[in-house]
Amino acid sequence: MRPRIEWMTQADERIMEFLQEKDIVASPSVIAANIDYTGEYISRRCRKLADAGLLQRVDPTNYRLTELGERFLGGDVEADEIEMMR
Repeated sequence: MRPRIEWMTQADERIMEFLQEKDIVASPSVIAANIDYTGEYISRRCRKLADAGLLQRVDPTNYRLTELGERFLGGDVEADEIEMMR
């Protein structure tokens, strides 16, 4: 079971799930088009997820899921592990 992270939104999980399912590096606009949120909102959330160590910024416009992000989705991480990274 995934831990409850106070600052995390439903969109954050959808972003990470999309990147995991497609196994790709993607821009916020590509992610947004696939999960029905605005590009601006997804861009803000991707930056927050990267700051927490759940996504990695590959270049100025693209992100990928990190090992910590994979573990989070699999329920193999404690909430305080992510809170400490933030």
